[in-house]
Amino acid sequence: MDDKNRVYLFDTTLRDGEQSPGVSLNEEEKLEIALQLARLGVDIIEAGFPVSSPGDFKAVKRIANVVKGSVIAGLCRANRIDIDRTWEALKGAESPRIHTFLATSPIHLKYKLHKSRDEVLVQAVEAVKYAKRYCSDVEFSAEDASRSDPDYLALVVEKVIEAGATTVNLPDTVGYGVPEEFGTFIKTIMNKVSNVDKAVISVHCHDDLGMAVANSLAGILNGARQVECAVNGIGERAGNASLEEIIMALYTRQAFYNKEININYGEIYRTSRLVSTLTGMSVQPNKAIIGKNAFLHESGIHQDGVLKERSTYEIMSPELIGLSQSNLVLGKHSGRHAFKDHMEELGYVLAEDELDKAFLGFKEIADKKKQVTNDDLEALVKDRVWAIPERFSLTYLHVSSGTAVIPTATVKLEIDNMTFEAAATGDGPVDAGCKAVDKITDIYGNMLEYKLNAIGAGKDALGEVLSRINIGGSVYNGRGLSTDIIEASVKSYINAINKYYYEKHRDTKSNGEH
Repeated sequence: MDDKNRVYLFDTTLRDGEQSPGVSLNEEEKLEIALQLARLGVDIIEAGFPVSSPGDFKAVKRIANVVKGSVIAGLCRANRIDIDRTWEALKGAESPRIHTFLATSPIHLKYKLHKSRDEVLVQAVEAVKYAKRYCSDVEFSAEDASRSDPDYLALVVEKVIEAGATTVNLPDTVGYGVPEEFGTFIKTIMNKVSNVDKAVISVHCHDDLGMAVANSLAGILNGARQVECAVNGIGERAGNASLEEIIMALYTRQAFYNKEININYGEIYRTSRLVSTLTGMSVQPNKAIIGKNAFLHESGIHQDGVLKERSTYEIMSPELIGLSQSNLVLGKHSGRHAFKDHMEELGYVLAEDELDKAFLGFKEIADKKKQVTNDDLEALVKDRVWAIPERFSLTYLHVSSGTAVIPTATVKLEIDNMTFEAAATGDGPVDAGCKAVDKITDIYGNMLEYKLNAIGAGKDALGEVLSRINIGGSVYNGRGLSTDIIEASVKSYINAINKYYYEKHRDTKSNGEH
């Protein structure tokens, strides 16, 4: 692979992506996403902002210790306390990177930092030098670079490279840029910095004007060799450049961009689905590359053309991104071996204990549905295999509801091999079920958001409920799966409570060990 044409993919789903309004991931979920990003083959995984919270520190440290094959980066402000904390989290990584940042635009210097240009320059250089004491791989980001004075920015870039920065990121922090202007901006800085060949120049574009991907590609055309993006384009405000769109633009238009990336294309769709599920952020149907409608054709002319020659209306293959067009079905008579083979065809290589959990769940679904589809199986893996340990498990649910009936729910939960039962009334069957759960667990949640999705088609389709629950001032994402949507709803609520309990119990145990 020609290093001059190599573009490095820097994924910030776990840092900037988690800053999306309403998104809150626990340590296990962050690790699962990081492992999937490594399977996808991204070059750099920005695991978090270690100094921001004890939870973020623990997640970054665990990812650094467990995930192999990708560089693991941690973000920190340009000061010694942040850098120390970041290195403490990263030091177990196979390939660690300290990513430090400081704003360089006049508006940030005046209103946020209250510092002069000279002071910021000194601080940036000192931060890079200090980080370099810990780690050979140091990235510096000039926050709000696209609104900075080019001459001053070029000086900062030159000096931080001189101080040891191996990557310098020039972000469009507020999504203000447009492609032609942003491309010229990157080219200008490249031409003004005498030692630019000693570092990789990176771009990080936000989507406030809907141009994050276009701006990122313009940056690549003008010399940037690293692009920072997030799965499904999630992130602050309107989000980041979409990882899958960057990947497929460079692949599909390789002759135009003449750039090379090292990625496992078959993991794109699965990565998108995992992030969507764990963050609770659904992908819009018309989203490029991974939206539900991306490879659907309704127009008769389009359908006729695709049947004759797919390239008439499709510029990429759905199979390439891991979206199987075969929807082979399994039924209740299917055996464990056939189930295992089918899961491996879908890309899920499960350990024996994971396979046991998945197969048990498959049999439960197969008893309720005539056919179990690939979508059902993917949902099952997320529901059973990737779930956190269950303190509270639903074993029985009975609901009475109707137009002239006060909604009432009776719930049985298993806790430590013992069954507890409670009944409650509510504004509706879901509310009643959740209140009964509250009585048993003595944990009270407030549902902030509720989404019901159908997995597959037909009257017996699985219902997937994604919820956001406020418990004790923290927000937890809940997920429930069942052919009965009331049961799925209550399971989603219990899932959030389990996450709360697991986090609290884990933190208490951790504190007791110190």
